[in-house]
Amino acid sequence: MPDHWRLFHGGVPGIRVGELIEPGHGRRRHDGCPWCEARARGESHFGMDGPSKHADLVYLTPNRLYAKYYASLWGRGDLYRVEPVGKVERSTEDSIETFTAPSARVVAVVDRAVLLTMSERRRLYREWRAADERKDVP
Repeated sequence: MPDHWRLFHGGVPGIRVGELIEPGHGRRRHDGCPWCEARARGESHFGMDGPSKHADLVYLTPNRLYAKYYASLWGRGDLYRVEPVGKVERSTEDSIETFTAPSARVVAVVDRAVLLTMSERRRLYREWRAADERKDVP
């Protein structure tokens, strides 16, 4: 991963600049968050927040729109620019370029209460399809 890349993370709302995003995003600490409350009960909220192969790591991407997509899955989650903390490894789970790290520090809040526009969705789906084709994903 080049040092000059900007990395993004989309997810749980309310994290501030300087705070760490840790595996599980420290999600159980956000009052009033229906996803956090469901997770505390061992459930999922509206079936979202599916399992990943590395629940012990934080996911990062240089693709701002891809991170924005994940923020939107939170039901108005936030988009962050982050710096990885610890060893960074390329994730093999996604066809769009992603990385994992033990944690990430928020260096900027890029967007709060994210919703994707239809134009953004179409653009992301085109990028995703092209990435899948490059990786030969069915």
